[in-house]
Amino acid sequence: MITTLSGAIHAGLRCRCPRCGKGKLFAGFLTLRPRCEVCGLDYGFADSGDGPAVFVMFLAGAIVVGAALVTEILFRPPYWVHAVLWLPLILLVTLGPLRPMKGLMIALQHYHEAEERPFGGGAP
Repeated sequence: MITTLSGAIHAGLRCRCPRCGKGKLFAGFLTLRPRCEVCGLDYGFADSGDGPAVFVMFLAGAIVVGAALVTEILFRPPYWVHAVLWLPLILLVTLGPLRPMKGLMIALQHYHEAEERPFGGGAP
């Protein structure tokens, strides 16, 4: 049972169950399992939305555009060199952290017991 924020973060980044930290969170690349095979936690509560993709896009954009600008200013390579350098980097920095970021968002959602609130329901 995970009871600390650091434990939830660690489990999320490892793509493990946010309750026990042992069961796998994903069935596919980004497809959640229906429940944890170890502790039985139902993953029906999990809704990370577009949050992981947005965070990854901002990070990847800063890295790739910054590196491309520095390379262009210092070396002025031809356009084909830019394509050879930056297309693989874009794939690496977008697809690599997407799964751990989604796991982190789901783990934090579970840790903080976040849930959808009804519209106009008053103060929490």
